[in-house]
Amino acid sequence: MKINSTNPKVDEFLSKVKKWQEEFVTLRNIALDCDLTEELKWRLPCYTSENRNIVVIQGFKEYCALMFFKGALLKDPSGILSRPGENSQAQRQVRFSSVQEIAGMERIIKDYIYEAVEVEKAGLEVPLKTTVEYNTPDELQAKFDELPALKTAFEALTPGRQRAYILYFSQPKQSKTRHSRIEKYMQQILDGKGLND
Repeated sequence: MKINSTNPKVDEFLSKVKKWQEEFVTLRNIALDCDLTEELKWRLPCYTSENRNIVVIQGFKEYCALMFFKGALLKDPSGILSRPGENSQAQRQVRFSSVQEIAGMERIIKDYIYEAVEVEKAGLEVPLKTTVEYNTPDELQAKFDELPALKTAFEALTPGRQRAYILYFSQPKQSKTRHSRIEKYMQQILDGKGLND
């Protein structure tokens, strides 16, 4: 697909967007002005450079966002980047609530996009925490001690699946809730499946 051209799949997606449609179109035009290739990935408009993901446009209840896949590596001189979630390591978002806000920041947004492209060209990677750097909840460790097969199955999961379980099991304040979550997902772990599989 030619750079700067719109993708028919994204055209179709945008025709169905109810909330943030005008904002999405404005962000789309900015991304295309930066010589990015438009694709539809994860059911969202995604913009790539040399087949590498640079940014994706997202819509939420309170705001829409331009999410940079390796935003943690951007300098952020304007202080506009935020983490999508508390456990986000690499991604960063710029959040918007109006077309006017986007239009007023167009030059800054383009500068960030160009920097993100350079980060990709340089082959830079965000140093991610490994699974062993997360604290295993005591309740999960007790289950591992009780059922070595569970520990073996858990360790066979991909690092991302392991992290998802550890974060999910660690969230509740009460031990009994952590324990019940572990009980509920034991068979799924033994079956080699992730939290959302």
